[in-house]
Parts: sequence; structure tokens; C-alpha cells
Amino acid sequence: MGTDAVFQARDLAKIYHMGEVEVPALRGVDLDLFAGEFVVILGPSGSGKSTLLNILGGLDAPTSGSVRFRDHALTNADERALTQYRREHVGFVFQFYNLIPSLTAIENVALVTSLAVSTPGMRPADPAATLALLGLGERLDSFPAQLSGGEQQRVAIARAVAKRPDVLLCDEPTGALDVETGKLVLEALRIANHEFGTLTVVITHNASVAGMADRVLRLRSGAIASDERNANPIAPGELVW
Repeated sequence: MGTDAVFQARDLAKIYHMGEVEVPALRGVDLDLFAGEFVVILGPSGSGKSTLLNILGGLDAPTSGSVRFRDHALTNADERALTQYRREHVGFVFQFYNLIPSLTAIENVALVTSLAVSTPGMRPADPAATLALLGLGERLDSFPAQLSGGEQQRVAIARAVAKRPDVLLCDEPTGALDVETGKLVLEALRIANHEFGTLTVVITHNASVAGMADRVLRLRSGAIASDERNANPIAPGELVW
């Protein structure tokens, strides 16, 4: 784990408007996240997990407060700057895989790395090597329809990490999977975290996932209820769900 803060959030608040009703999603969140950490954010539906993740990823803006990515202010950045930030620094993994069905596994990953090659300063990983790292070395030429749900999610992870982002943001990445397949996907995230040193943030409502994290944040009603470090993270395969 690094010592440099990748993210600094201060007094972060987000309010959604449902007609004339104000619905607070985040309430005064202060948070530092560091290079190389594997962070699990826990909380029930409506606790603000996805809102926080979307703000960190530059997909949403806070109502008040500030967010910094390294030395850059994300708050009030224009859409062009946020697009560049997402392209160069952030990888996303969602509950649903969003693979291009007409492309093979390696082509789905190579599509991202080919864009990264054209960006100054980016040195993407080899697509085939990244897929092999995540246990898909024999599935390079398979189309999404020929892959299981867990394999498709691992392709999605490979696609996200192959451009070597500073940050990997994962929104319920095992939500559509059975328990054993979910453990394989979490193992893939852990491997990618170790191999690339990427700050990895996983949001989930499944408290069992906390056992594999370096750090566990619990959100309740839009605020951080606890922030704990795990001295002895366990292997994802050993999680009891």
C-alpha cells in the first residue's frame, strides 16, 4: 500500500431532488484513499455507496464539498477534463459486464489498450497476458456468449485493468453471480490489485466480502459510520458467505 493519497474528499454532500422533496445521498463525507489499497465499502441499499463511487469516478458531481484526485480538483471540472480523467486514470467494473458481443475476449480487452497506446504517458499491459493472469488464457478467442457469467466478469476486469489505471472502481461486481463464481471474480480483483498496484474500491451490500479487504468503510444514511483497517486479509476463496 502506498502512502500518497489518491483521493481526498472533504465535507462531501450530495442531494437529489424528487420533485419538491430533497433526498440526501451523502452527508459530510471526509475520506482519503491511498495507492495500492484494496478497499471495500459496505452499506445497505440507499446508504450512498453508488453515489460516492460515481463521484470518485467523475460520473457525478457533489452538491457541496470537494474531491481531489492527486493534485487535481475533480469538483467543478468541466466534462472534457472529466472525460480525460476517466480515460487515463480510472477503470470501471459494474454488476453487468457490458462486453461487446461481436468481439472475442481478447478483442474486448485490446479495444481498450489500443486507445491507451495513443494516449501520451499510458503504457497498457498486454491483453493476452492480462487475461491469462486472471485465469482466461484458454478463452482468448471465445465470444461473450460462449463464456460463463464469471468468465465474462473476469474479461470485464481484464479490460478495466489492462490500461493500468490508477484507480479501479467496482460497483457490486459479484451481484449477478452465484457464491463460488463470485469468489473467483473477487480473486481476480485481488490478483489485479497486487499485480498492478491499483487502488481498488469495491462497493457491496455483502458483509462477507469485507474479510478480503485491506480496509473496510461502512456507510449508513450517507455518512461514514466506521473506517477500519484489516491487518490480516483472507483469500477470497476462504470467504464464508
